[in-house]
Amino acid sequence: MEDRELVTSILKDKKTQAFSHIVKKYEAKVYSRVLSITKQGETAREVTQQTFIRVYQRLADWRGVELGPWITAIACHLSINHLEKEKRQRRTIDASRLEQPSEEYSAEHEERLALIEQAIAKLAPDDRELIRLFYYHKVKTDEIARRTGLTQSNVLVRLHRIRERLKKQIGNERDE
Repeated sequence: MEDRELVTSILKDKKTQAFSHIVKKYEAKVYSRVLSITKQGETAREVTQQTFIRVYQRLADWRGVELGPWITAIACHLSINHLEKEKRQRRTIDASRLEQPSEEYSAEHEERLALIEQAIAKLAPDDRELIRLFYYHKVKTDEIARRTGLTQSNVLVRLHRIRERLKKQIGNERDE
């Protein structure tokens, strides 16, 4: 049975068991593609399953001749989304480890805090405001964007650049 006939059978004739033919036809190709992106067997199996769920949910949106390229594109997008989600989770875990305050007082720690405060004081007023909102008041970037009239991505880029300037400035002051 051709792809178009299978899709018609599923959508118009409500023959959902016909979807198993689609899965059998494309499962190995999808799994192989996902595995090449994720590099993890278990993850590839999960994303492959999510792919066919998404395909079934969006089957009415398909307008091609063959399902293969469309299904593979969905699989690629889901794979990349999965990797990005894992990356964000790792960064969150790493950041939470870094944010845990040290229980011990040290003169070096106090000196570093003073250098940071001095470096922040030298920033342009707009940059100081971004730092104040994000780090001191824990305002989320979307809210900062709303308050400042910037886009959220612009806020993220500016925060990154400010941090880089502060690192460089603090590094230079410590070397003096």
